Amino acid sequence: MKKIKISSLFASFLLLIGMSSCAQNNPDQKTAKGIAVLELFTSEGCSSCPPADELMGKIQNENKNDQVYVLAYHVDYWDRQGWKDIFGNPEYTRRQYDYAKWLGKQPVYTPQVVVNGKKDYIGSDEFTIRNAISNVLSKPAAAEVALKTTAVNNKLKVNYTVNGISKNSRLLLALVQKSAKSNVKRGENAHRILSHYQIVKELHNVALKNNGNGSTIVAAPKDFTAKDFEVIGFVQDTNFGAILGAARAENN
Repeated sequence: MKKIKISSLFASFLLLIGMSSCAQNNPDQKTAKGIAVLELFTSEGCSSCPPADELMGKIQNENKNDQVYVLAYHVDYWDRQGWKDIFGNPEYTRRQYDYAKWLGKQPVYTPQVVVNGKKDYIGSDEFTIRNAISNVLSKPAAAEVALKTTAVNNKLKVNYTVNGISKNSRLLLALVQKSAKSNVKRGENAHRILSHYQIVKELHNVALKNNGNGSTIVAAPKDFTAKDFEVIGFVQDTNFGAILGAARAENN
């Protein structure tokens, strides 16, 4: 009887191994992927910002097909130092102050990178930021986002599907210009030509309802092309700032 019990246990053990192996090799089994949303707060008037802008461009270029999303917000509080940032927007300054509240970090500063709405880093600190990206990609996202856009008369119709929403979640749609250069004539970066990447031109806020399915209209600039711009959507908890899911829009 003792030998029979041992044999039975051994057979069960082999069965479990076989089931595990099949599960790992089953192409139909879906595994939730992690996301990394990097929000850079920057300004053309800040001499410390160009290295952070370049780093975000480098990370974006390396992760074009991965779930890494770079968003560069140009704040406006550096404008009083002698140069008005052509991409500056007071809305993005307010967003940075929202993060100061969520993260308990005062005062605000540039260049600041916030990863998944949970932690902030000096925007030019490449080693730390790359570690942060690896860390968040190793954990499954809490929400799934799917977006499709159609361009109609200088406007974008965005169809969205979001799974995993809560009463505090909102969908934010960022219209992003992939790259640009600027000739800065005054301020801390005077007489420099700066390169910018993933510039947020508009941030559209959507209240999620109807089980997370719907559509909305986003204004597009006159020079909009699918090659030079993209739409990135992400779901954020408005109580704590955490980003729960994100995706790039597919073009119809």
